[in-house]
Amino acid sequence: MLSDPITALATPPGRSALAVVRLSGRGAFEIAARVVPTYTPEPPRTAHLANFVDGDGMLIDRGLYTVFPGPASYSGEDLVEFSCHGGFVVPVRLVSALLAAGARAALPGEFTRRAVLHGRMDLLQAEAVGDLIDATATAQARAALHQLDGGLSRRLTDLRSALLDVEALLGYDIDFPEEDDGPVAPARIAERMTDLQDRVARLLATAPAGERLRAGALVVLAGPPNVGKSSLFNALLGSERAIVTATSGTTRDAIEAATEFLGWPIRLVDTAGLRESEDEAEQLGVGFSRRFVEAAEVVVACEAAGGEAGKRGSYAELESRRGGIVRVIMKADLSPSRLPRVPASGLHTSAFTGEGLDELKASIVRLAFGEQATLADLEPGLTRERHRIALTRAQTALREAMPQLSGRGDAVLAAHHLRDAARALEGLVGVVDVDEVLDRVFRSFCVGK
Repeated sequence: MLSDPITALATPPGRSALAVVRLSGRGAFEIAARVVPTYTPEPPRTAHLANFVDGDGMLIDRGLYTVFPGPASYSGEDLVEFSCHGGFVVPVRLVSALLAAGARAALPGEFTRRAVLHGRMDLLQAEAVGDLIDATATAQARAALHQLDGGLSRRLTDLRSALLDVEALLGYDIDFPEEDDGPVAPARIAERMTDLQDRVARLLATAPAGERLRAGALVVLAGPPNVGKSSLFNALLGSERAIVTATSGTTRDAIEAATEFLGWPIRLVDTAGLRESEDEAEQLGVGFSRRFVEAAEVVVACEAAGGEAGKRGSYAELESRRGGIVRVIMKADLSPSRLPRVPASGLHTSAFTGEGLDELKASIVRLAFGEQATLADLEPGLTRERHRIALTRAQTALREAMPQLSGRGDAVLAAHHLRDAARALEGLVGVVDVDEVLDRVFRSFCVGK
């Protein structure tokens, strides 16, 4: 039921100074009054200090509660937020008291789902809430805030409005072909359609970078065995994640870790050394390495300081792939006389001293995020597969409509294709009935959201 009262812990469980519990829905204020003996709804949006008790009148905690009358609340309903001490006991007891007083446990993302259904935000903004919570890098958080602020929603709403304008022109042409003004000039409709197609194409072009930003760029350390890839992996992470020994071929499997470079999200992977081997386990590891190399946005091609830059067979293999590559000569802390000349497109690094690591991170960010690689340049764009699929459907519908706008075309069929394009955009922002889409969007949310 949409308006039945729900409650949940809105902060992570565990040891902490504070915890927040939410209560929302019809009857929320009455339920709050059963837990707060001195409850008063006035003034709203003001923190009130009070005791919280259970159904037997036993003290749970002394904390703050804030009343948010709907529809001007996060969920669009009457909502109360309780701030209590954190830990494993007090927040659980408070939630239990609210459940006993008449609320039910909220489903994952149900508070935000209700915000969408009550018009407090659209689906794209709801997704941005989840992305903001899940962000592990500054750039991800900034992009999520842009989307939460409605940047992408406005672009899509403007696009839908322009599409409906063209549909209206076609409707006039269909319904009133004999009016004194005559049918709408085909050139006028064609011009509008071309503009629509261009706008959809420009928005679709943001999908690869947007999806990469949300997921994190896949950056793979690759090269021959025992050149120091695992040491570099640990140095870039700032922690000991990979085992480092003097034995060649220590890394048999790919090790992946999420991190950030200069505020940008990175999925860093340490791989097994690229070489031919008769060892079955090592062969499997090399196979995994090659698959990661093929999928990577950026490959860091590593070479030992004592080798000849660019001469080893693994380099030819790495350079044959598509995508960015940074060539790195390891162990820059060695005597300069032992270091080979660095390639024009590469640099020297030392996992021991940290030399070259900042330059390497900057090079990776430039290759992975390209024109996005300045935080100030972030623009609202597509960030999910769902967005890309919907825009592709709209693009296909517009292409199918174009031939029907010629002299021999069928204006009714063209209008039908335009309606399909509009529906694709409407599903993105939640203008239409999208229960299945809602289920997918909120499936991964925490219950307190």
